[in-house]
Amino acid sequence: MTFRELHAPGPIEGVLFDFHSTLVDQGDPAEWLELAWERAGRPGTPRDTLGSERLEELIQWINRMWEHAAEIDPESGRDLSPDRHRAVYDALMARMPDVDAELAQALYDVLFEAWIPYDDAIPTLRELKRRGIKTALVSNVGLDVRGVLERTGLAGLIDAVVLSCETGAVKPHAPIFERALEALGIAPANALMVGDNPRDDAGAALIGVRTLLLPRTHGTTHGLDVVLRIVGP
Repeated sequence: MTFRELHAPGPIEGVLFDFHSTLVDQGDPAEWLELAWERAGRPGTPRDTLGSERLEELIQWINRMWEHAAEIDPESGRDLSPDRHRAVYDALMARMPDVDAELAQALYDVLFEAWIPYDDAIPTLRELKRRGIKTALVSNVGLDVRGVLERTGLAGLIDAVVLSCETGAVKPHAPIFERALEALGIAPANALMVGDNPRDDAGAALIGVRTLLLPRTHGTTHGLDVVLRIVGP
């Protein structure tokens, strides 16, 4: 990671958005587990089999699963290819005695089905489009998330999709941000990066992109209205 030549900020012409925990929430981990339970053809419910205490422990763990991933994959190699993503996922699941191979596969199969946009994501993107502001998705992810964009109605509101698994670079390193800026045809001084991770997303600031960090939130909204206030009319 290197510092680039910096310039005085100009008007914001484009906004780069992180994906998970910025535009979309991974949903209720209990619902994700229930979807997987049904996909695996398990009888009854997870609570029937695991009991309340073990179920709660499992739900809390999978809710923070990708944070746990940083312990075994600190350089985010899982976000560079589907194979590496699956390898890290399998290593994580091996830590959970209540998740056998069949259930682990089912959880992976429905991984994206529980992901839903925050209530303020689509209105914010629509308003940016109305104002003529270009947008790009910039995500550290080992799998193609375009299906999620289509399912949730986000696809038609985003001008460029830049994924680490396709660019060969992960945030916080400059190349992935530079690829997004090139796709939008704007300079760093005319961009805003919006994310949730102070390590990964703040990397945009090192190449002169103003950066807004919105910590992970619980609930249906994420405070994305502040983006519109920063961009201006």
